[in-house]
Amino acid sequence: MNTNELTFLKVIEAGSLKGAAEQLNTDPSSVSRKVAALEQHLGIKLINRSTVRSQPTEAGLVYFQGLKHISEQQIELENRLRGLQDQPSGTLTIAAPVDFGNQFVVPVLSQMQATYDNLKVELLLGSHFEDLTANGIDVAVRIGVLSDSALICRGLGMAERVLVASPDYLARVGEVNEPSMLERCQFVFYSRAQGNAQVRVLKGTKAIQVKVSGGFTVNSVSAVRQLVLAGKGVHLGPRWAFKEALNSGKLVALLADYQLEGFPVHAVYRPGGYVPAKIRCFIDLMSEHCKRAL
Repeated sequence: MNTNELTFLKVIEAGSLKGAAEQLNTDPSSVSRKVAALEQHLGIKLINRSTVRSQPTEAGLVYFQGLKHISEQQIELENRLRGLQDQPSGTLTIAAPVDFGNQFVVPVLSQMQATYDNLKVELLLGSHFEDLTANGIDVAVRIGVLSDSALICRGLGMAERVLVASPDYLARVGEVNEPSMLERCQFVFYSRAQGNAQVRVLKGTKAIQVKVSGGFTVNSVSAVRQLVLAGKGVHLGPRWAFKEALNSGKLVALLADYQLEGFPVHAVYRPGGYVPAKIRCFIDLMSEHCKRAL
């Protein structure tokens, strides 16, 4: 990485040309010239300058995240050569769905941060982080069947699913002991796609599909759980999210004699010749945690 690129990184991290100049022990005009030379070389504008603050353009942010990733890989490689390859360091940025992240990812990151003094962690909760490079993400945790992509993936486990309802709701609609009886139930859906799909259950080698309906869709497992507990309907969701309520009897699992297909859980990350220790460590710990808790 050349001095112009290193200077650009420092400007974005410091938030201004002046701040970068102070950290580099030089003058702002020298910093500005190096950034301008880099912009001329690339043929794009990287920074919107002002007297107080310098903000990256959209292209500048993408470039910053890419350079930062390269810089951290270089540090990791140097540590590896020094025999420190098993020590995660730098900033580990993880993206995960909100409820799954709270339940499964937070404990792993807390353990890592407490174990490795030179490691900082950042957790981005949500399902909208598709571009790992643009968002500076090291690893994304994804649930469900993966689409084809250039990302490298590693399976973390299988999330079992369960059909759940409250005893009060079942008292109103009647017991549900056959798949066809789901048709008379109101469902609480997690997504529009779930609402448009059919519930598929298995008994031995026989698959049965039932079209269900419902008037409530909310993209939060926690919110879905509250609605089901309140007797608003039936939900097909991850067993881990309803385990406590099922154990306490606040919710009931339907169609216990039938099987439901689970959802695979994967960790995905960008391809590269060298995988930093922080990524390898996170994936290993997540795999162990998911095997115990899913």
